[in-house]
Amino acid sequence: MGLSVAVQMDPISSIDITGDSTFALMLEAQRRGHSLFHYHVNALAWRDNSLFAAGEPVTVRDEKGNHFTLGERRTTDLAKSDVILMRQDPPFDMGYITATHLLEQIHPRTLVVNDPAEVRNAPEKLFILRFAEFMPPTLITRDWNELNAFRRAHGDVILKPLYGNGGAGIFKTHEGDQNFSSLLEMFGQLFKEPIIAQRYLPEVRKGDKRIILVDGKVAGAINRVPAEHDHRSNMHAGGQAVPTGITKREHEICEALGPELKKRGLIFTGIDVIGDYMTEINVTSPTGIRQVKRFGGADIASLIWDAIEARR
Repeated sequence: MGLSVAVQMDPISSIDITGDSTFALMLEAQRRGHSLFHYHVNALAWRDNSLFAAGEPVTVRDEKGNHFTLGERRTTDLAKSDVILMRQDPPFDMGYITATHLLEQIHPRTLVVNDPAEVRNAPEKLFILRFAEFMPPTLITRDWNELNAFRRAHGDVILKPLYGNGGAGIFKTHEGDQNFSSLLEMFGQLFKEPIIAQRYLPEVRKGDKRIILVDGKVAGAINRVPAEHDHRSNMHAGGQAVPTGITKREHEICEALGPELKKRGLIFTGIDVIGDYMTEINVTSPTGIRQVKRFGGADIASLIWDAIEARR
């Protein structure tokens, strides 16, 4: 019997279907006979002990430029859905956190993927601290003295906003960089949170690997190679996806993470690995499943739906 699936996502008209993992999940859900309802996180509304959202029934097609048809807009009681895919892009700000609190009111009676409370408790650059043995040298602070000492100790370092995404606001700096204080001033003005600094890993020139796990098990990987004149490998920032395998070290990392991810109900996750080091654990809206399949790997959308259906 088909499931009723609500998809909390960015506007479907704006996505690039060639690489969008949410779209791949929608295609597979529709193939299995599930119905789809599309809405934006801003449409969430709590009223009279019920959680509603205004949106549209949607059908999807794997045709660029003609990839969706919306039905008549309506307001739906989300508790009457069988599954909600929480797939809006970060930033992981108070708006995002509020949405997890609202969705938590109907989960797990309505299965929210990933578990909203666990997403809230697993910020991508902080959850990784539980697995510090696999991280590069890292500092999280707003203290300028500590940041300067870290740069002196490690030379080339990467500075990132703690709750950023898609490669935005990531800077590579070196020990003699006279812009370092200006960068710290800029971060201090733009963000209330600490800065994350990591030792620069030159292996990134060979790629930043995205490994996808489904229910705590390795499902596939792609390598994202930075553009020639950019240190960032994110595909939003011009990185190119190429096929790859998984090393012994990467299997070791995944085996350490897997049981914790499964226990937390984090069905669809992606980790980022540069050289021998894990740099992030992505639980909000991981990407890469279309590229894995395109390069001859597993149909990860199908694996994810197998895991979801096993819970219904």
